[in-house]
Amino acid sequence: MDIDQPLTLLGGLAPAQFMKRHWHKKPLLVRNAIPDFKPCVGRAELVALAGRDDVESRLIVHGDKGWKMKHGPLPRRSLPPFSQKNWTFLVQGVDLHHDGVHQLMQQFRFVPDARLDDLMISYASDGGGVGPHFDSYDVFLLQAHGQRRWRIGRQKDLTLEEGVPLKILRHFEPEEEFVLEPGDMLYLPPKYAHDGVAQGECMTWSIGFRSPQAGELARELLIGLSQSAESCHGDQIYKDPSQPATRQPARIPDDLNTYASQALQRVLAQQDALPLLLGEWLSTPKSDVWFDGEPFTIDRQQEVRLDRRTRMLYDERHLYINGEAFRVGGRDAGVLRTLADERRLGPQALARLSDPALQVLQQWADEGWLCCKSL
Repeated sequence: MDIDQPLTLLGGLAPAQFMKRHWHKKPLLVRNAIPDFKPCVGRAELVALAGRDDVESRLIVHGDKGWKMKHGPLPRRSLPPFSQKNWTFLVQGVDLHHDGVHQLMQQFRFVPDARLDDLMISYASDGGGVGPHFDSYDVFLLQAHGQRRWRIGRQKDLTLEEGVPLKILRHFEPEEEFVLEPGDMLYLPPKYAHDGVAQGECMTWSIGFRSPQAGELARELLIGLSQSAESCHGDQIYKDPSQPATRQPARIPDDLNTYASQALQRVLAQQDALPLLLGEWLSTPKSDVWFDGEPFTIDRQQEVRLDRRTRMLYDERHLYINGEAFRVGGRDAGVLRTLADERRLGPQALARLSDPALQVLQQWADEGWLCCKSL
């Protein structure tokens, strides 16, 4: 992607301009971001997805008795009549299950893949919504069908309503208001309060981004380090030949504190330890993802593509694909990084791969991580 090329998607801004001016900073409303937009997923198909046990979904109803929420699977019979007002259902990760939605997501890859999360679709009847709230991540709200009225504002008071199943702001103070038509899009940075209410039946597509909390990230990395700690230290044990007799037997020796600190530092000092664990964690698919593509034999006269569910990243030393790390170098590294960036390799690129690298691609194909296109 040419990050300096103005995009209709961003209201005539180039991706580089958008990231500098708006990303994590201020909202952007784009009218007709996708001209003549026609959603590739209709209501019936969305209802079918909500009924599957491998798809995350929620039903939210706002009535006289307040807010109610039910987690999926949501078979059709569990949904209210479409003529009933003030309800919505949301289907998470639709890009994992639909090629057309996955292709639309590619338009947002001016943001690193390590940050791009998924696309959620919400269907709402007239008056439906999820109440005034804020997200801890950046989001693009693309209107796919019908109209939705958005009220947004910088929110200082983040106090939430008590006793409700949703994180709804108690004192929402909107500053701006917009009605989005199909093809319009609204970008909101993290913690920017917003409330979207359907005006008639509508569908909104939310492109969300992954924002790991520091504690969550540290926990995952420490779990990974703990698994390699024993091999790092071998059978080394604590020794204290200079330990004198003590009058304070309950006091932890200073030397033992030092030994513990050195043991941890030795694990952290392993070359590539943290980058490897981070790459493996960031490239791991969600827990409800499995690969069921047809295995195929790779030859150099075809085009190979990453399956829509495959997560592939890289750093200076390694490739990461679906939670696994591979050390690469030379020409193979350049070609496989192209696969990660472009999500496809044609015959010319395949011809440049060494036989061992082609064998690795074949392993990925056998796992269902790749798909092929005959030329």
